[in-house]
Amino acid sequence: SRGLGRTIALAFGKRKYRIVVNYHLSDKDAQEVVSKIISSGGDAIGLQADVGDVRKVRLMVKEVMKKWGRIDVLINNAGITKDNLLLKTSDDDWDTVLKTNLKGVFNTIREVARVMVRHGGYIINISSASGLKGKAGQSSYAASKAGLIGLTKSAAIELGRFNIKVNAVLPGVLPTDMVKGSHPSVKEKAKSESVIGRLSDIEEVAEFICGLTEMDNVSGQIFNLDSRII
Repeated sequence: SRGLGRTIALAFGKRKYRIVVNYHLSDKDAQEVVSKIISSGGDAIGLQADVGDVRKVRLMVKEVMKKWGRIDVLINNAGITKDNLLLKTSDDDWDTVLKTNLKGVFNTIREVARVMVRHGGYIINISSASGLKGKAGQSSYAASKAGLIGLTKSAAIELGRFNIKVNAVLPGVLPTDMVKGSHPSVKEKAKSESVIGRLSDIEEVAEFICGLTEMDNVSGQIFNLDSRII
Protein backbone atom coordinates (compact mmCIF):
# COMPACT_ATOMS: atom_id res chain seq x y z
CA SER A 1 0.00 0.00 0.00
CA ARG A 2 3.04 2.28 0.27
CA GLY A 3 6.48 2.75 -1.23
CA LEU A 4 7.56 0.13 -3.74
CA GLY A 5 4.44 -1.97 -3.16
CA ARG A 6 2.22 0.97 -4.13
CA THR A 7 4.26 1.66 -7.27
CA ILE A 8 4.15 -2.01 -8.30
CA ALA A 9 0.38 -2.20 -7.75
CA LEU A 10 -0.20 0.89 -9.90
CA ALA A 11 2.12 -0.42 -12.64
CA PHE A 12 0.18 -3.70 -12.85
CA GLY A 13 -3.07 -1.73 -12.68
CA LYS A 14 -2.07 0.15 -15.83
CA ARG A 15 -1.68 -3.23 -17.51
CA LYS A 16 -5.31 -4.02 -16.55
CA TYR A 17 -4.47 -6.70 -14.01
CA ARG A 18 -6.99 -7.20 -11.22
CA ILE A 19 -5.06 -6.09 -8.16
CA VAL A 20 -5.19 -7.21 -4.54
CA VAL A 21 -3.51 -4.63 -2.33
CA ASN A 22 -2.47 -6.45 0.82
CA TYR A 23 -1.73 -4.32 3.89
CA HIS A 24 -1.17 -4.82 7.58
CA LEU A 25 -1.91 -1.46 9.20
CA SER A 26 -2.11 1.11 6.38
CA ASP A 27 -5.80 0.87 5.52
CA LYS A 28 -6.05 4.47 4.28
CA ASP A 29 -3.02 4.11 2.01
CA ALA A 30 -4.32 0.82 0.63
CA GLN A 31 -7.74 2.28 -0.18
CA GLU A 32 -6.09 5.22 -1.96
CA VAL A 33 -4.21 2.79 -4.21
CA VAL A 34 -7.39 0.81 -4.86
CA SER A 35 -9.31 4.00 -5.71
CA LYS A 36 -6.59 5.17 -8.08
CA ILE A 37 -6.58 1.86 -9.97
CA ILE A 38 -10.38 1.80 -10.23
CA SER A 39 -10.57 5.44 -11.36
CA SER A 40 -8.16 4.63 -14.20
CA GLY A 41 -10.44 1.85 -15.44
CA GLY A 42 -8.91 -1.07 -13.57
CA ASP A 43 -10.20 -3.36 -10.86
CA ALA A 44 -8.76 -3.69 -7.36
CA ILE A 45 -9.53 -4.54 -3.76
CA GLY A 46 -7.67 -4.02 -0.50
CA LEU A 47 -7.29 -6.91 1.94
CA GLN A 48 -5.85 -6.65 5.43
CA ALA A 49 -3.60 -9.51 6.52
CA ASP A 50 -0.43 -9.87 8.54
CA VAL A 51 1.49 -12.16 6.19
CA GLY A 52 3.40 -13.56 9.15
CA ASP A 53 0.15 -15.17 10.34
CA VAL A 54 -0.62 -18.15 8.11
CA ARG A 55 -4.29 -18.18 9.15
CA LYS A 56 -4.74 -14.66 7.84
CA VAL A 57 -2.89 -15.49 4.64
CA ARG A 58 -5.23 -18.43 4.04
CA LEU A 59 -8.25 -16.20 4.57
CA MET A 60 -6.84 -13.63 2.14
CA VAL A 61 -6.24 -16.24 -0.56
CA LYS A 62 -9.73 -17.62 0.03
CA GLU A 63 -11.22 -14.13 -0.45
CA VAL A 64 -9.32 -13.62 -3.70
CA MET A 65 -10.42 -16.99 -5.04
CA LYS A 66 -14.00 -16.29 -4.05
CA LYS A 67 -13.96 -12.99 -5.96
CA TRP A 68 -11.87 -13.81 -9.04
CA GLY A 69 -11.24 -17.57 -9.07
CA ARG A 70 -7.51 -17.44 -9.83
CA ILE A 71 -4.17 -15.87 -8.90
CA ASP A 72 -1.60 -15.31 -11.63
CA VAL A 73 1.04 -13.14 -9.96
CA LEU A 74 2.29 -12.93 -6.39
CA ILE A 75 4.63 -10.11 -5.36
CA ASN A 76 6.18 -10.62 -1.93
CA ASN A 77 7.08 -7.07 -0.98
CA ALA A 78 6.17 -6.85 2.74
CA GLY A 79 9.28 -6.05 4.73
CA ILE A 80 10.33 -4.36 7.96
CA THR A 81 13.57 -3.46 9.69
CA LYS A 82 14.53 -3.19 13.33
CA ASP A 83 18.14 -2.20 12.91
CA ASN A 84 20.51 -2.60 15.80
CA LEU A 85 23.93 -4.01 16.50
CA LEU A 86 23.93 -7.78 16.85
CA LEU A 87 24.76 -7.71 20.57
CA LYS A 88 21.91 -5.27 21.20
CA THR A 89 19.25 -7.04 19.11
CA SER A 90 16.44 -8.36 21.29
CA ASP A 91 14.76 -11.72 20.80
CA ASP A 92 11.48 -9.95 20.03
CA ASP A 93 13.02 -7.71 17.35
CA TRP A 94 14.75 -10.68 15.71
CA ASP A 95 11.55 -12.75 15.71
CA THR A 96 9.42 -9.86 14.40
CA VAL A 97 11.67 -9.20 11.41
CA LEU A 98 12.02 -12.88 10.49
CA LYS A 99 8.27 -13.41 10.91
CA THR A 100 7.38 -10.73 8.35
CA ASN A 101 10.32 -10.84 5.95
CA LEU A 102 10.86 -14.59 5.69
CA LYS A 103 8.07 -16.60 7.27
CA GLY A 104 5.56 -14.21 5.67
CA VAL A 105 6.96 -15.01 2.23
CA PHE A 106 6.94 -18.74 2.97
CA ASN A 107 3.29 -18.44 4.04
CA THR A 108 2.17 -16.62 0.90
CA ILE A 109 4.18 -18.77 -1.51
CA ARG A 110 2.83 -21.99 -0.04
CA GLU A 111 -0.81 -20.88 0.00
CA VAL A 112 -0.77 -19.18 -3.42
CA ALA A 113 1.20 -21.99 -5.08
CA ARG A 114 -1.61 -24.37 -4.14
CA VAL A 115 -3.78 -22.29 -6.46
CA MET A 116 -1.17 -21.69 -9.15
CA VAL A 117 -0.43 -25.39 -9.67
CA ARG A 118 -3.63 -25.50 -11.74
CA HIS A 119 -2.50 -23.01 -14.37
CA GLY A 120 1.01 -21.71 -13.64
CA GLY A 121 2.01 -18.24 -12.55
CA TYR A 122 4.72 -15.86 -11.43
CA ILE A 123 6.12 -15.31 -7.94
CA ILE A 124 8.50 -12.40 -7.39
CA ASN A 125 10.20 -11.90 -4.04
CA ILE A 126 11.69 -8.56 -3.05
CA SER A 127 15.03 -9.24 -1.40
CA SER A 128 17.98 -6.93 -0.71
CA ALA A 129 21.69 -6.56 -1.35
CA SER A 130 22.04 -6.81 2.43
CA GLY A 131 21.10 -10.47 2.07
CA LEU A 132 24.16 -11.02 -0.13
CA LYS A 133 26.72 -8.70 1.44
CA GLY A 134 25.51 -8.34 5.02
CA LYS A 135 25.49 -5.01 6.81
CA ALA A 136 26.51 -3.83 10.26
CA GLY A 137 23.44 -3.14 12.36
CA GLN A 138 21.17 -5.23 10.15
CA SER A 139 21.73 -8.79 11.31
CA SER A 140 18.02 -9.64 11.42
CA TYR A 141 17.16 -7.88 8.16
CA ALA A 142 20.18 -9.31 6.29
CA ALA A 143 19.44 -12.81 7.60
CA SER A 144 15.81 -12.58 6.48
CA LYS A 145 16.76 -11.35 3.02
CA ALA A 146 19.49 -13.97 2.62
CA GLY A 147 16.97 -16.62 3.61
CA LEU A 148 14.60 -15.21 1.02
CA ILE A 149 17.18 -15.79 -1.72
CA GLY A 150 17.52 -19.44 -0.69
CA LEU A 151 13.75 -19.78 -0.50
CA THR A 152 13.41 -18.30 -4.00
CA LYS A 153 15.81 -20.81 -5.53
CA SER A 154 14.32 -23.81 -3.73
CA ALA A 155 10.76 -22.79 -4.60
CA ALA A 156 11.74 -22.32 -8.25
CA ILE A 157 13.16 -25.85 -8.37
CA GLU A 158 10.08 -27.39 -6.75
CA LEU A 159 7.42 -25.40 -8.58
CA GLY A 160 8.93 -25.31 -12.06
CA ARG A 161 7.13 -28.49 -13.12
CA PHE A 162 3.85 -26.63 -12.55
CA ASN A 163 4.99 -23.75 -14.81
CA ILE A 164 5.31 -21.46 -11.79
CA LYS A 165 8.25 -19.08 -12.25
CA VAL A 166 9.90 -17.86 -9.03
CA ASN A 167 12.45 -15.04 -9.06
CA ALA A 168 13.84 -12.47 -6.64
CA VAL A 169 14.64 -8.81 -7.17
CA LEU A 170 17.12 -6.66 -5.26
CA PRO A 171 15.67 -3.17 -5.86
CA GLY A 172 18.55 -1.16 -4.42
CA VAL A 173 18.18 2.02 -2.38
CA LEU A 174 14.81 3.64 -3.14
CA PRO A 175 13.08 6.82 -1.87
CA THR A 176 10.67 4.85 0.35
CA ASP A 177 9.67 5.50 3.96
CA MET A 178 12.15 2.82 5.09
CA VAL A 179 15.06 4.66 3.45
CA LYS A 180 13.82 8.17 4.29
CA GLY A 181 13.83 7.22 7.95
CA SER A 182 17.45 6.09 7.85
CA HIS A 183 20.56 8.19 8.36
CA PRO A 184 21.53 10.41 5.35
CA SER A 185 24.83 8.54 5.18
CA VAL A 186 22.96 5.45 3.95
CA LYS A 187 21.97 7.17 0.71
CA GLU A 188 25.34 8.85 0.30
CA LYS A 189 27.18 5.55 0.75
CA ALA A 190 24.92 3.89 -1.81
CA LYS A 191 25.63 6.69 -4.29
CA SER A 192 29.37 6.45 -3.70
CA GLU A 193 29.30 2.68 -4.33
CA SER A 194 27.27 3.10 -7.53
CA VAL A 195 29.34 2.98 -10.70
CA ILE A 196 27.14 5.73 -12.15
CA GLY A 197 26.62 7.65 -8.92
CA ARG A 198 22.85 7.24 -8.77
CA LEU A 199 20.27 5.55 -6.58
CA SER A 200 17.66 3.18 -7.96
CA ASP A 201 14.49 4.53 -9.56
CA ILE A 202 11.25 3.21 -8.07
CA GLU A 203 9.27 3.41 -11.32
CA GLU A 204 12.03 1.59 -13.19
CA VAL A 205 12.05 -1.19 -10.59
CA ALA A 206 8.28 -1.59 -10.83
CA GLU A 207 8.44 -1.78 -14.63
CA PHE A 208 11.15 -4.44 -14.44
CA ILE A 209 8.99 -6.50 -12.09
CA CYS A 210 6.05 -6.22 -14.46
CA GLY A 211 8.35 -7.29 -17.29
CA LEU A 212 9.32 -10.46 -15.42
CA THR A 213 5.71 -11.61 -15.68
CA GLU A 214 6.01 -11.45 -19.47
CA MET A 215 8.99 -13.82 -19.54
CA ASP A 216 8.13 -17.51 -19.69
CA ASN A 217 11.63 -18.98 -19.58
CA VAL A 218 13.20 -17.28 -16.56
CA SER A 219 13.01 -18.75 -13.07
CA GLY A 220 15.19 -19.23 -10.01
CA GLN A 221 17.10 -16.01 -10.70
CA ILE A 222 18.22 -13.12 -8.47
CA PHE A 223 18.17 -9.73 -10.22
CA ASN A 224 20.18 -6.82 -8.84
CA LEU A 225 18.56 -3.58 -10.03
CA ASP A 226 21.06 -0.97 -8.99
CA SER A 227 24.60 -0.21 -10.16
CA ARG A 228 26.55 -1.24 -7.08
CA ILE A 229 28.80 -4.15 -7.93
CA ILE A 230 28.03 -7.21 -5.83
